[in-house]
Amino acid sequence: MEIVVSGIRPTGNLHLGNYMGALKNFVKMQHEYNCYFFIADYHSLTTHPNPKDLHNNVKQVLAEYLACGLDPESCALYIQSDLPEIPELYMLLNMHAYKGELERVSSFKEKAQSHPDNINAGLLTYPVLMAADIIIHKATKVPVGKDQEQHLEMARTFGNRFNRIYNTEVFPEPYAFNYGSNLVKIPGLQGGGKMSKSDGDNNVINLIDSPELIRKKMSRAVTDTGPTEMNTAPTPSVQNLFDLMKIVSEENTSKHFTDAYANCSIRYGDMKKQLAEDMITFLTPIREKIEAISNDTSYLGKVAKLGAEKAHDSATKTLNEVRDVIGFRKFY
Repeated sequence: MEIVVSGIRPTGNLHLGNYMGALKNFVKMQHEYNCYFFIADYHSLTTHPNPKDLHNNVKQVLAEYLACGLDPESCALYIQSDLPEIPELYMLLNMHAYKGELERVSSFKEKAQSHPDNINAGLLTYPVLMAADIIIHKATKVPVGKDQEQHLEMARTFGNRFNRIYNTEVFPEPYAFNYGSNLVKIPGLQGGGKMSKSDGDNNVINLIDSPELIRKKMSRAVTDTGPTEMNTAPTPSVQNLFDLMKIVSEENTSKHFTDAYANCSIRYGDMKKQLAEDMITFLTPIREKIEAISNDTSYLGKVAKLGAEKAHDSATKTLNEVRDVIGFRKFY
């Protein structure tokens, strides 16, 4: 069975875009592939999070993963820092990762430019840690977005370089997993492209958002001055709202507002109020599951322990092979 690896940084709550995009596919994939899903708390250290925030964010993401349908019995769901094999492989791969190639990584150049006071070594070697996350399990499929494709290319580079230097075939090549027609792209609320926190919290509907907060965010969703001619195409910001309505609203509701737009009678305030209520109905079961799981510390501990054990079994086998081909031998 092919191996899939994917991780998410615990830097905030998951949102509707995460759920409809990656997570719904993960729920299906866990029954079709040998899946390793992890919470990348080491990666979040490049931004120097407060220790209390880090712990709470890891707990929240773990609860959200479970509430969205990931089954700890069907996949390995673990916390990155529970696997000491990852930082060891990261260190070993760093021995053959070169300053010049790391400085050319687009995400590093962007972060270095936007945060010149925090150009740390972890940020520079971020792709190496990501490579270690992937190849520690000998993954061949990695669900990634466009912004991570260069990192995945570097994971292949580091794995192939290790194989070549040590004349081995320890690491297979990992490739981006293509969801094809199953990938649902969720638009944001502020008139831009996909739902993403990079455009601010008002651009996203978090899975844990209260009904009051959803209504507030929807009321602030970007629109325009309204159609002036019948049967004209909506502007991108208004199309975003129609696209969201197709996901969370009844078909007749979506048709009502589509027809109103076409005949120039639409009232955006009414549309946004309806969309808010439909969003609340759609997300309430998930939010309630998240809250229940978050309060069950014992269950979260069992899930994390089981995931760590599964991931440790895989990682130990790989790291033992790596240490052997490098030439590490014990004298006792």
